[in-house]
Amino acid sequence: MAIVVNMPRLSDTMEEGTVAKWLKNVGDKVEEGDMLAEIETDKATMEFESFNEGTLLYIGVQEGDGAPVDTLLAIIGDEGEDISGLIGGGSAPTKEDKPTEVENTSEEASEEEVGSSEIPEGVEVVKMPRLSDTMEEGTVASWLKKVGDDVEEGDILAEIETDKATMEFESFYNGKLLYIGIQEGESSPVDEVLAIIGPEGTDVDAVLNNKSGGSKKKAAASKPEEKEPETKEEKQEVSKSSTDADRIFASPLAKKIAEDKGIDLAKVSGTGDNGRITKKDIENYTPSKAASPVESSAIKADSGVATQPISMALPSGEEGTEEVKNSNMRKAIAKALGNSKFNAPHFYLTIEVDMDNAIGSRAQINSLPDTKVSFNDMVLKACAMALRKHPQVNTSWSADATKFHKHIHMGVAVAVDEGLVVPVIKHADLLGLSQIGSAVKDLAGKARNKKITPAEMEGSTFTVSNLGMFGIQEFTSIINQPNSAILSVGAIVEKPVVKNGEIVVGNTMKLTLACDHRTVDGAIGAQFLQTLRYFVENPVTMLA
Repeated sequence: MAIVVNMPRLSDTMEEGTVAKWLKNVGDKVEEGDMLAEIETDKATMEFESFNEGTLLYIGVQEGDGAPVDTLLAIIGDEGEDISGLIGGGSAPTKEDKPTEVENTSEEASEEEVGSSEIPEGVEVVKMPRLSDTMEEGTVASWLKKVGDDVEEGDILAEIETDKATMEFESFYNGKLLYIGIQEGESSPVDEVLAIIGPEGTDVDAVLNNKSGGSKKKAAASKPEEKEPETKEEKQEVSKSSTDADRIFASPLAKKIAEDKGIDLAKVSGTGDNGRITKKDIENYTPSKAASPVESSAIKADSGVATQPISMALPSGEEGTEEVKNSNMRKAIAKALGNSKFNAPHFYLTIEVDMDNAIGSRAQINSLPDTKVSFNDMVLKACAMALRKHPQVNTSWSADATKFHKHIHMGVAVAVDEGLVVPVIKHADLLGLSQIGSAVKDLAGKARNKKITPAEMEGSTFTVSNLGMFGIQEFTSIINQPNSAILSVGAIVEKPVVKNGEIVVGNTMKLTLACDHRTVDGAIGAQFLQTLRYFVENPVTMLA
């Protein structure tokens, strides 16, 4: 089925883009992750990659031409597929079609210009950005500014949750935050009004009326939403006799960890921007020990002071249920893993690996200056080398053919607060152990700090998931499609083993390979694991 690719919004201020260069021609095969074109925005020229597979059937914007965001850029589908219905009932637009298009466009533009002239100078309407090509809606995880705050270009306005990750969204404007259109926890489609920034005293209702085509109902509905939080804040300030300085600024992750640990955020000192409390602040927080009621009673009893008997209140046994809205990332994970589990016939193979040599080799490697290699890095390198010897495992299934990837891109499953992301180490077979270690550390850090980009999580040909650090000895994983296999890595366990006919203390680790039976047969999976075990048990072979 043909897929329409529209001109993407590659920055918050981008209204139109210019195709600087096409990197594919009509008739070329396109794979997911291939670069389609170089697109010039109002800020930079950026490579735009395909999120779909097929044949490039149509190009809607020629090199050097500009087009508004969401204009038909290209069509990708099956070779010979009829796409006339997608491009206006025929072939590409002809010169005779252009006057009508220009005329209509000019009429629409004149109407917009009349409306836009009513927006006061210096006022900017910030819309929900499209932070990935597949993003249809976003959820505001947290506002880092409140109505009335001064905003400078580069300030982080909010944390926005997409279908792939939660990302910080910065302001491209200076002024005061006059209006918030989407509250924390709420979702809205791309291009909905997210906020309004401008000079103090701006008539926000007039701006909202103009942006909604004169809909007074929308402006009236949004007005209470803006005033209600302010009223609550005023009441809270009166009751506490507090000022803005008393407000607690904390990241969503910090709030969640504090809630789980029962930590009062008011007692934590923040080290982030403007005193914002971060995850690190919560983890490093040491509460001052205060005597509990039981301890206080015991102290009084020891001192000879008469005390009242302590009444122990028994649990009431009340039942309760709390509904937590599914995040966009959680929905995307559920959809992807559900499709993989139900569509790809999984089977599992497990081997046990002798880790004594790996432990000794790692200690020697890490004794070198500025070198740090983990067991996970060694497994990644061993997988990359084994894939080179067993290309059938480095494949992807499609309805018409099995794709054998000549490159080896290793996906590494990383747990984050919102769920699970899979950063990708490109060309892992060409990297050394220390290079793999540095790449994993860098990408995992970006993922946990919400700095990772969608491009850094795409294109894997094989995935590794490691739960050994949690003490899990053996488990199975769901294949990260379009990969054909995923490796589950367990913990290193010290136990009695038989060597040279004698029972001795050894260190072992279990590796479980989940295979898609459509592309990988049992014998091929078993041979891959044998090669993998050889590399892991003989780390010197990975240094050559």
